[in-house]
Amino acid sequence: MLLSFALLLLLGMSLGKIFEQVRLPKLIGMLFTGIILGPYALNLLAPSLLGISTDLRQLALIIILARCGLNLNMEDLKRVGRPAILLCFVPACFEIVAITIFAPLVFDITYLDAVIMGTVLSAVSPAVIVPRMIKLMDEGYGNSKSIPQMVMAGASCDDVFVIVLFTVFTSLADGGTLSALSFLNIPLSVFLGITGGVIIGFVSAFLFSKLHMRDSHKVLIMLSISFLLVSLEEFLKPYFGFSGLIAIMAMGIIIQQKRPKLSKRLSLKFSKLWVFAEIILFVLVGATVDISFALSAGLMSVAIIFIGLFFRSIGVLMCLLKTNLTKNERIFTTIAYMPKATVQAAIGGIPLAMGLACGNLVLTVAVVSILITAPLGAILIDSLYSKLLTKD
Repeated sequence: MLLSFALLLLLGMSLGKIFEQVRLPKLIGMLFTGIILGPYALNLLAPSLLGISTDLRQLALIIILARCGLNLNMEDLKRVGRPAILLCFVPACFEIVAITIFAPLVFDITYLDAVIMGTVLSAVSPAVIVPRMIKLMDEGYGNSKSIPQMVMAGASCDDVFVIVLFTVFTSLADGGTLSALSFLNIPLSVFLGITGGVIIGFVSAFLFSKLHMRDSHKVLIMLSISFLLVSLEEFLKPYFGFSGLIAIMAMGIIIQQKRPKLSKRLSLKFSKLWVFAEIILFVLVGATVDISFALSAGLMSVAIIFIGLFFRSIGVLMCLLKTNLTKNERIFTTIAYMPKATVQAAIGGIPLAMGLACGNLVLTVAVVSILITAPLGAILIDSLYSKLLTKD
């Protein structure tokens, strides 16, 4: 496994740097690293590493959500109000419904398979969005209307909302039953996740102010608590809903509110952890891609991805109705909601691991969506934010 890790990190960093030099997201280079090293190409990754890839991808998701929580200021979101709340779920719902309707027409799959595909595709990427929104906040673009904060919060909550839906529908496809209680679990998961995260956030902020320890130790404590929250979600799943990912983000938000200076330092620590986690996440998802299957589904995958993006854009614009945002600012928000990567990498391979009939197709479309929307969204955000947003 050590040789596999060495190859994964060295080649992942190298290809990532090459793609970055040509102004493309480095995660694309990492994806190609996984495809090259994976079992469908050179087969240089140890089976033991691939066996724990799901857990490693979840670790990467935890790190980016914790960092996002530490950078979110609730006062900024309160100024935005209704649009920030709607952006947490409306665009994702538009995209899921569109893919559920059109995917069975494009592919030979059932509506249940289509809705699973929709939940995988409909999440936006914190890996692409969060660093860019933090950069905008630091440079002072859009802060007067809290646009970066709104996008970052909405995108992160959007991810958690989609993951909860994904869990419901994959459980149904795996032999479960669909009932009103299944959908009642969604708001219950969100509420209990927020409540648990807020309580832990207050306790953590108090203890961090009283106990003298290095910031690195505080990061380790936050990570350990995050692992416990995700494990608690799995333990409570048979009884009632609880979102460990929302709890992680809520914990970070409370620490940011109570100890803003500390949260900045901890965010920097998490950004260093993300350097490692990002490589692991995208290389391992690339390693699961069946190249021959991906080539056969290529054009149809692209079609369904753009159908989903079109309806997602309509959902974003509806959320921004009756706001004081200008036309350019609405266009920017729509563009910012385009990139997909982190969640698709984290959950795209789960249906295949569960043995679902749609597993290979869902994974393939998820990877194609990363390859298309991550560079496209990143390039558009980087090149247009100074033109579409007002600098404070």
